[in-house]
Amino acid sequence: MGKGFIHVYTGNGKGKTTAALGLTLRAICAGKKVYIGQFIKGMKYSELESVKYLPNLAIEQFGRDCFIYRKPQEEDIELARSGLNKCREILKEGEYDLVVLDELNIATYYNLFTVDEVIKVLDERAEHVEVIITGRYADEKIIEIADLVTEMKEIKHYYNKGVEARKGIEI
Repeated sequence: MGKGFIHVYTGNGKGKTTAALGLTLRAICAGKKVYIGQFIKGMKYSELESVKYLPNLAIEQFGRDCFIYRKPQEEDIELARSGLNKCREILKEGEYDLVVLDELNIATYYNLFTVDEVIKVLDERAEHVEVIITGRYADEKIIEIADLVTEMKEIKHYYNKGVEARKGIEI
């Protein structure tokens, strides 16, 4: 595949993880191996079932539940740091062609680990590994090192009308 690039999907609009999952599907259908590390997330999202259907896919979660409305607890920090260490090894080994670091931007925003730690992990990766980083609040340093940055901007959302997350659409 040659040199791997860094993609960032950020912003307040819906679709960051969805875009990463779309590229995941495209990569797998092209014969690539994909690893997804989900930071913050511990809930049962529908994409977790995809490993039953897509043999070249691995997904791990490094969170308990959504703490976004409360202060992260020590266990949240430990899970995130453990996840970053796991992703460091995966990126270094180069077994996977595409590595998705889902909600990594949120993890740095809440200081579960530092942006500088993330940049070091990215710098140590095997050269061919493509990386996708998702989550709101992408740090300027992450944006600077990225090769592609897309901002999802919310124009209108049915959440504002009281519609809760739906299985197969948001979860």
